[in-house]
Amino acid sequence: MKAENMDQPWWHPARHADRRGILLARNRIQARLRLWLAEQEFVEVDPAALAFSPGNEAHLHGFMTTAIGNDGVGRAMYLHTSPEFAMKKLLAAGETRIAAFAHVYRNRERGALHSPEFTMLEWYRVGEDYAVLMADAVTFCRLAAEIGGGVLRYRDRVCDPFAEPERLSVAEAFQRYAGVDLLASIGADGEPVAAVLAAELRRIGLRVAADDTWSDMLSRVLGERVEPHLGMGRITILDEYPSAEAALARKHPRDARVAERFEMYACGVELANGFGELTNPDEQRRRFGLEMDEKARVYGERYPVDEDFLAALAIMPPASGIALGFDRLVMLATGAGRIDDVIWAPVPEA
Repeated sequence: MKAENMDQPWWHPARHADRRGILLARNRIQARLRLWLAEQEFVEVDPAALAFSPGNEAHLHGFMTTAIGNDGVGRAMYLHTSPEFAMKKLLAAGETRIAAFAHVYRNRERGALHSPEFTMLEWYRVGEDYAVLMADAVTFCRLAAEIGGGVLRYRDRVCDPFAEPERLSVAEAFQRYAGVDLLASIGADGEPVAAVLAAELRRIGLRVAADDTWSDMLSRVLGERVEPHLGMGRITILDEYPSAEAALARKHPRDARVAERFEMYACGVELANGFGELTNPDEQRRRFGLEMDEKARVYGERYPVDEDFLAALAIMPPASGIALGFDRLVMLATGAGRIDDVIWAPVPEA
């Protein structure tokens, strides 16, 4: 984009002229991905954005509003942070392959890679292993790159999506890039042991605060030592997240310390988050409780649990699901520097 237009608002004719080619590429990428989904017999669904709960992960923040009924009584509702709960209810209802391009809303998030409102492509496969979703996500990267510049690019980083993807576990990545034995800090039942991980961080020279939780420390190693190496030259599939970091995923049948959860990276940027889905409502309720306890501790608030979701989970068939940041994919396919550059009408700055 021309430097002299960067300070103009997005609706200024000169700024829009700079962005228009990218925005048209966005439309072509979305159309191509929709065609692929249709060819694979996915049904596109359109979940409502308003929900009784925005999601129950400790560090995701929803936008709250008040829905006033015909009786004049108000009830708290939220804009969803993901269409996940609604889409799993559709799986319980009998759908087997569904996808949605959903606008989702996350508070406390704004930056080059974050917008408070963005487009998430989420899709589910009933009765199929979560590894199939890895192949789906790589295919989407390739289709987007074909329409964009042939590669994925973010700033000075380049990734060839047509190269064979790298797949490694979180534990392998921690050992390779940080010299940390992550699994040593997790009990056989999947419960983390903060003191063990704290000792590992001190050994490699990373700070440990007095109030750091095990999850805080894991995030620090991931952000500072691991993520900068992922998706460089080729796509990285970071697999087998610790069970404590996979609130909606089932535990891995081979090792209860880890879960059927992966994230896909290109150019050091997280693009997708996939699960072998947890379908035990009692275990899901327990995990939601732990997440909301942590949210209350850190942020002083907690979100309600969607009881309909837990009821639907009890009859939902085994499935795998994944969410992909569509705007980020367009960014990398077109070489755009900021997420606002690929959104037709960005959210105003607060």
